Amino acid sequence: MTIKLIALDMDGTLLDSKKRLPPDFMDWVKRHPDIKTVIASGRQYDTLARDFAAVRDQLLFVAENGGFVFEKGEIIYSNEMQKKDVRRCLEWVSDIEGLTPIACGAKSAYMKPAKDFICREAGIYYTRLQMTDDVCGAALEDNIVKIAVYVEEKRAEQAMRHFAQFGEHLSVVLSGDSWIDLSNRTVNKGVAVAAIQKRYGIAREESMAFGDYLNDVGLFQSCGESYCMENGHPDLRAMAKYVTSSNDEDGVMNVLRRI
Repeated sequence: MTIKLIALDMDGTLLDSKKRLPPDFMDWVKRHPDIKTVIASGRQYDTLARDFAAVRDQLLFVAENGGFVFEKGEIIYSNEMQKKDVRRCLEWVSDIEGLTPIACGAKSAYMKPAKDFICREAGIYYTRLQMTDDVCGAALEDNIVKIAVYVEEKRAEQAMRHFAQFGEHLSVVLSGDSWIDLSNRTVNKGVAVAAIQKRYGIAREESMAFGDYLNDVGLFQSCGESYCMENGHPDLRAMAKYVTSSNDEDGVMNVLRRI
């Protein structure tokens, strides 16, 4: 089967532990214009567009863990949260010590002024980030697809207990050891990739995915060929078709170079 689409998670997958891209990745993209290469990340589009400026128009971007799909700077798919859910999520998270909510929208991301280390961490993922004392007010003026929650001391897995009964139509996803994402239940990377597949007439069997964490489950479900990184979460490794070497051992490129 010819591979026509490749979807790649960023942190823990394509990027090494120092947040560096493989040195030959952009050249690989340029040499394969016939393959739809999709960057599928919890990061904001503006951050992704900056990081891939040299090949931006040759890529598709699944941003905010599936809330948006961008192609050549235009939104071609989105899954917006209801305003009442945005308000509820922000109020809920703000009452829990050690958790910092970031409202993620089409225009910007929004968070309250916070400790320096939290701002630095948020800045990695959100190039366009507005600091405001009225996060809810600013968010309700935008189209919000996700509330990202930063959890101090890398205790995101433990903090999931706060969201056990959060709501049937909302999804709570562990996105890393310091991040939890709140969004519509219909939002995930796999649904966004399925929208790309439909747009371009690409079959699941013609698609390949790489990931390392539980927010990549939908990505694997949408692609016939799935690779979990050696450093990946045990539950994701169990569902992957293959396991490749770690993100610090060039695991993605070791596979792509063979295509």
